[in-house]
Amino acid sequence: MDVNLFKGNLDLILLSVLEREEGYGLEITKRVEALTEGHITLNAGSLYPALHRLERAGHLAATLTTPGRGGPPVKTYRLTEAGRAELHRRRAGYAAFDRALRSLW
Repeated sequence: MDVNLFKGNLDLILLSVLEREEGYGLEITKRVEALTEGHITLNAGSLYPALHRLERAGHLAATLTTPGRGGPPVKTYRLTEAGRAELHRRRAGYAAFDRALRSLW
């Protein structure tokens, strides 16, 4: 997959996956890979800055939780109402862009 397509849609990907269920970094990464059948893989260098950016914007809220596997607490992210509105806005924008591209093909 073209890395430029991925970069431009990372926030949409994260908001979409967190709409289904809250999660922490490794869970989110595994969920994205599973849902996209391995076509999209996230690395820490892009994942965490994006999660922090979305949290600062008020689209995500985070709490410290102990993962089911044990170990130290992790930051678990969930979608906020503002995040849900942002997700709908981004989906509409993506759908319009997709329609425009398809009309060219």
